[in-house]
Amino acid sequence: MDPVIHCEQAGGVGTLTINRPPVNAVDPALIADLRAAVTACADDPAVRCLVIRGTGSCFVAGADLRVMRDLSLGTQRLMRGWVTVLELIEATPKPVIAALNGHALGGGAELALACDLRIAAEAATVGFPEVTLGLIPGAGGSVRLPRLVGPHLAKRLMMDGSRLTAREAERLGLVDLVVTPEEFEDTVRRTALDYATRATAAIGEIKRMVRASADGALAAASAAEFEAVLRLTATDDAAEGLQAFLDKRPAVFWGR
Repeated sequence: MDPVIHCEQAGGVGTLTINRPPVNAVDPALIADLRAAVTACADDPAVRCLVIRGTGSCFVAGADLRVMRDLSLGTQRLMRGWVTVLELIEATPKPVIAALNGHALGGGAELALACDLRIAAEAATVGFPEVTLGLIPGAGGSVRLPRLVGPHLAKRLMMDGSRLTAREAERLGLVDLVVTPEEFEDTVRRTALDYATRATAAIGEIKRMVRASADGALAAASAAEFEAVLRLTATDDAAEGLQAFLDKRPAVFWGR
């Protein structure tokens, strides 16, 4: 079996490829493996820039709903480890590039938000579809998204739950650069190599200072986000939304 996280290093760039077919959905094993890989790259002085990408048609297509269907507190706390991984990525004192080779949805979009730069292939999509499951973005999305695009637009994107094309995401500031499929690999490689040659100690301090300015609010908002997730997992709507997704049928929500 291929490893869930494939690590490669060249020219000062560490590339972490998420490989959990068919859609690179997040489960506890992927969370543990990505945490270990990010930590190793953060601690390796030879790695001066980090790239995170997926395989196939997906960057990361969100949480594995076969796991999330268990709405118990234990499962929700276990999956909450995704928040820890994203905080680790955000705090990594090196530039981190999200290479959106494909769809970045739910937890995948939240992973992209935790990175410093987002480069997308034209076929990629970005979205926060949790509301269609009776839930909310629960891994920092409700905190980082308003900081990136403003509260009004963030609220609308989360309430709509729709997918944005890569170009739409670029226009809204969710993605920094969109390139054709033919240009994607070379653009990611050249950008990462460029950042790897920069004053990465200074970049680490820039990241630390920007993060410090929001840390208090971030911690409080993240705690509030998790409380909201726990309240929602106790609702009939969440149970219906998740089951309807697995049954491949439209959900019927009651608002309770």
